[in-house]
Amino acid sequence: MAFRRVYPDIQIKFTNSISMGIYGRGIKHPITRSMLEKVVVEMERIIGQDYPIVRRQISIHDAINYYRKLNILDKVNTLKYRKERVNVYECYGYRNYMYGYMIPSTQYLQEYEIHYLENGFLVQYPRREEKGEIPEFEDSPKFFDVLNESENFAGKLNADMIYKINQMIESGDAEDFVYKCEARHNQQLNELAHDIISREKTRLIAIAGPSSSGKTTFSNRLSITLNDLGIHPIMISIDNYYLHPDLAPKDEYGKADLEHIESLDIDLFNQNILDLINGKEVSLPIFDFTTKDRTWKEPIKIDSKTLIIVEGIHALNNQLTEIIPADNKYKVYISPFAQINIDNNNPINLTDLRLLRRIVRDLQFRNTSPERTLSMWPSVRRGEYKWIYPYLENSDYIFNSELTYEFSVLKKFAENALKHIKAESEYFVQANRLLKFLKYFDEIDASFVPQNSLLREFIGGSIFEHW
Repeated sequence: MAFRRVYPDIQIKFTNSISMGIYGRGIKHPITRSMLEKVVVEMERIIGQDYPIVRRQISIHDAINYYRKLNILDKVNTLKYRKERVNVYECYGYRNYMYGYMIPSTQYLQEYEIHYLENGFLVQYPRREEKGEIPEFEDSPKFFDVLNESENFAGKLNADMIYKINQMIESGDAEDFVYKCEARHNQQLNELAHDIISREKTRLIAIAGPSSSGKTTFSNRLSITLNDLGIHPIMISIDNYYLHPDLAPKDEYGKADLEHIESLDIDLFNQNILDLINGKEVSLPIFDFTTKDRTWKEPIKIDSKTLIIVEGIHALNNQLTEIIPADNKYKVYISPFAQINIDNNNPINLTDLRLLRRIVRDLQFRNTSPERTLSMWPSVRRGEYKWIYPYLENSDYIFNSELTYEFSVLKKFAENALKHIKAESEYFVQANRLLKFLKYFDEIDASFVPQNSLLREFIGGSIFEHW
């Protein structure tokens, strides 16, 4: 609204960015620092006036005509995939279609921070994950680079907007679209494997990423890729190094905090890995999650060319591998970095993709209801902010596990799960928001998804299910 008032000819595109904020930039015109300062002055004026923000329902025909007159064609093309009517928000003469629920008036927007950043700006605001506080700004160049690469890839595919993805599907190019996205994963795996091999002292590959990033399939596919290059890795599960819950740190409720790094037997893990690297014979533990007891495998010994792959929430934390020499470690961060927008003003939330993956997987393979998954999600997110995200910039390689076509495949699975959440449920609003979002996508048949695809980890039919 402020940009429209100060610079009416400039259209802004928002994308996901660093420090739990939203990155904005001019589509055809770069944003200067002085321009941003003028816009902030107008924002403060709008906030001070406490203008009401009112939701109105209008016909799709009227909405399309409105945006066509303003030459905002991304909205025009997106709204073609809505049926009959659409909710828009109005604020003192300004109208816009925004995905999600808006606040009642502008006075609620007093807490924010804006940083000028690379011909654009980063907006930060209070976050639930930070207990209602604005997160401290942290520059994250590796994260920013992978987001830019993801956006460039979506642009080359002509798939940076949902309506463009739908146009591909409608034109009969869905299968080709799937294979191009899968080829990008193959390219990343080959690039990663060659980089690992080029570092001659590497013995341990540590893999970490947030929930539903596809770590299991990724680890298996990386192992195969390394095998093809003559390297034969072994995989060791960090889960087998859990201490008995009685020995784990306690959370704020006095219960065993099994996400805490000190719930693991760090000393034993370090010693086992170091002994294997040094060519010693080692008996590895097996942790029984039912009895909470530990048993032991038959002793193993590896040669100097064998790589060890470990995967887990703490894999990038130096405390987990503190006695392993730095040049023996190669750290990989994995997460989906989707840079797809509903329209220029509405980027798709990166965490929504992982949440949809988890809802589908939990129901299919863990007999966990969507309501249960939604109830656990805030706790999962808190753990990610505490134990995973702080170590992203320590990684040697960031693997983008996003498949640009996957929303169109997940749609059917997720809708079947979410539509059973009843209106009286405390999770109905969240489920309804996700269902409304999925309606934008045309479907792609799951039969197009290769059996070795990372997406199969969530929808089923993976060749790795019984590995």
